Amino acid sequence: MAIRYARPYDEILDELSQALEDIPDFYETFEMTSGEWEELDKAERDVCIRTLADDLFYVLGSSSHAEAGSGKLEYDKARGIIKVTASPQLVHFVALK
Repeated sequence: MAIRYARPYDEILDELSQALEDIPDFYETFEMTSGEWEELDKAERDVCIRTLADDLFYVLGSSSHAEAGSGKLEYDKARGIIKVTASPQLVHFVALK
């Protein structure tokens, strides 16, 4: 299974990266503590988040579910979206078309 998308990949990654930032402990995916994350400068954080978004996009191509810290991601093939649950009160939908 691969993710099908019609939008520019960079736009999808931008939105997915922004959604991942709302997961309070997403940096744990890198096996980092909050202190280690805070020590990184903005450019380093941006690279880490973008890399995570890219990696998770491809994970969702082989499995319809993935996790990042306490957050959950789901690829909904029928609707052409990636659902990012950052918390019970905050859910992002990243359109692929």
